[in-house]
Amino acid sequence: MRRPELVERTRQLIGEGERLQGSPSLGALKVWLQLSDDLLAAAWGSMDRYHLAWLQVGRPRDAVRGRAMSDDEEAAYVREVAAAKTAVLKMSVEALTRHGMPFVGETRD
Repeated sequence: MRRPELVERTRQLIGEGERLQGSPSLGALKVWLQLSDDLLAAAWGSMDRYHLAWLQVGRPRDAVRGRAMSDDEEAAYVREVAAAKTAVLKMSVEALTRHGMPFVGETRD
């Protein structure tokens, strides 16, 4: 993958993460998380190479255990996870554009 393509695809995912924060949907969150995981893994390698902040994404501060989440709790969960993962995606773009870091899946023409 070429750097401009990775930057563009990452920025698209950032936009979707911001939309999820404004209009939370658990189903959309699951799809978005998979797409962003796949892109980050292709660019940077396995999850153990990601920024440490990502280790907490998907683990809400006030986890609901033993019962279904209410609509408000689910919306708060989606917003929290989307905000955290969006921050990771923004750091990825920063590493690519500002710092020029090489990435695992980089191809040069």
